[in-house]
Amino acid sequence: MKALLIIDMQIGSFKPYTLRYDTLGVIERINKLSHYFRMNNYKVIFVQHDGTKENIFLPNTFDWELLPELVSSPTDDIVSKSANDAFYNTNLHHTLAQSNITELFVTGCATDFCIDATVKSAVSRDYEVTVVEDAHTTADRPHLTAPKVIEHYNWIWREMTPTNFKIQVIRTKDLLTLFA
Repeated sequence: MKALLIIDMQIGSFKPYTLRYDTLGVIERINKLSHYFRMNNYKVIFVQHDGTKENIFLPNTFDWELLPELVSSPTDDIVSKSANDAFYNTNLHHTLAQSNITELFVTGCATDFCIDATVKSAVSRDYEVTVVEDAHTTADRPHLTAPKVIEHYNWIWREMTPTNFKIQVIRTKDLLTLFA
C-alpha cells in the first residue's frame, strides 16, 4: 500500500511565498499527486510542524495552517510533529502500520531539514521511499541557492547505500506516467 507524505506545507514557512523556491509549482505538483493518490484509494498524509518548543507554528494559529492552495480531503490523515523527523515522537509509524503502508512518496518543505530527516528515518525503518524530486522545496541558504540545495539532496538520496530498498528520486510527471 502507498502513502503520499506532504510535509510542513504551512503558511508560516512561506511568508512571503517567494521565500521558498518555486512555491506555486511545488503546490501544483503536490495537488496533482494527492488527487491521484485519493482517486486510487491510497493514503494522503499531511505532516504539520508544531513549533511550540520554539514558540513558532503554534497549533491552531495562522502560521500553523496548511497553505490555502493545497487541496485536502476529509479522508486525509494529519500528523503533528515537533522535530525535523516526521517519525520522531509522532504517530506516523502507527498510522502507516494500521493501513499496511510500505511505500512512501515524500513531498513538502524544507528539503534540507524535514524532508531529509524524514526520508532517512523512513529508509532506516525499511519503507520503500520515493522522493518526488520536483515536489519539495526550500529557501536559499547562506552558501547555496535553493535550486542547488534541492539538486544536492536529490543527488544524495539517489546515491545513498540502500538498506532493504534503494531510495527512488523521480519527477512528478514521470511518476504519474509510471503509475498510469
